[in-house]
Amino acid sequence: MSTLYSSFNAGISGLNANSTRLSAISDNIANTGTIGYKRVVASFQSMVMSGSHYGPYIAGGVRSTTVRLIDERGALTTSSNATDLAVSGRGFLPVTSASAVNGGEPNLPLMLTTTGSFRPDADGMLRTPAGLILLGWPANPDGTIGTFARDTVGGLEPIRINSNQFASDPTTSISVRVNLPATGTRAGSDGTPHDVAMEYYSPLGTTETLNLRFDPVVPATGTSNEWLATITDPATGDVVGEYHVTFDDAPPNGGRILSVTQDIGAAGGAYDPSTGEFTVTVGGQDIALNIGTPGGEDGITQMAESFIPVSIDRNGSPVQSLVGVQVDPNGYVKAYYDSGLIRTIAQIPLVDVPNPNGLTALDNQTYRVSPDSGAMFLWNAGEGPTGEVIGFAREESATDVAAELTNMIQTQRAYSSNAKVIQTVDEMLQETTNIKR
Repeated sequence: MSTLYSSFNAGISGLNANSTRLSAISDNIANTGTIGYKRVVASFQSMVMSGSHYGPYIAGGVRSTTVRLIDERGALTTSSNATDLAVSGRGFLPVTSASAVNGGEPNLPLMLTTTGSFRPDADGMLRTPAGLILLGWPANPDGTIGTFARDTVGGLEPIRINSNQFASDPTTSISVRVNLPATGTRAGSDGTPHDVAMEYYSPLGTTETLNLRFDPVVPATGTSNEWLATITDPATGDVVGEYHVTFDDAPPNGGRILSVTQDIGAAGGAYDPSTGEFTVTVGGQDIALNIGTPGGEDGITQMAESFIPVSIDRNGSPVQSLVGVQVDPNGYVKAYYDSGLIRTIAQIPLVDVPNPNGLTALDNQTYRVSPDSGAMFLWNAGEGPTGEVIGFAREESATDVAAELTNMIQTQRAYSSNAKVIQTVDEMLQETTNIKR
């Protein structure tokens, strides 16, 4: 009778196992339209009851286990929102809960996701409709990212976008191209100076001016081919740079810069002949002035009889307002301003673990590091084993509806078969009872 009862128990275990499988299939089908959903699969393992090879066989039945295939990725679809993000390849976006941020928790809980539709909330933090806030490393004022530990979340902060923020892009470089008259440095010349006004942007976004004056060095006889270049701050009258510029008068470099020198103790930084630049400091702001390299075609010249301002180019821009934010494939969050300035405000690292399927699954397609997943590591997107961060994109559900419906049919048949086993055992037990009649 023990053999008969074991068949009964095996049939019950079969019903339970197939019920578990149907639950997984139901979840998968229900989340067909859920972005970033990872399907669940049920696997069966036989149970063998110990006993003699020569005695009656005892049915052990079956048990089921489920696993979420987190390493499977759904197809990426485009969207119109620049901060709809998805990971192309391995890795997870670091997020935390809005409740933890609003509660002022000092140690924000780390959760992982592979995609999300992030938009600025009332406080400017990038968050999903489900309340997941995107984390990243903040950028320094100059747009660089500092050095952070890669095995801890201590350096991660909520990424905040202030749509009302303004920014200035101070000038750091000015390129000057003029032609000085060759007759100005000849003996008997009237020594007429030539002035060039150079506008630049201050750190406060205001437009300021530097004055560059070229005074010819007039010799008693012959030609000196030398000019004294003086850079003055008109606001204070201070001389911030003073240089002797000598031009070549022999082919093939006639009219081009021969050398640039300074008197001992003269204002201004040293001239670099490899770049054609020297640096002057105005109100604490360093500006590199480029006048050209010795013998270079693209530089100030001394030719003919006329002073000709050719071009004055500068970088930087005045105060500007934010017009948009995008995330590049390497995870850098870049703010775009109306003047064309692009500034890095944060970097989103990608989290990787040795066993993604060992992560603990949470609500809203998020996961948490567990002992089964292994320790996490923060990678720059696109480096190491991780993929890239894709903006204007979301990851679809990894569910294959056709395959799930096929599995449902198989599960239904298996469930019916196990029910038939129970029915058969019941009939056999009934026959055993009838022996007494």
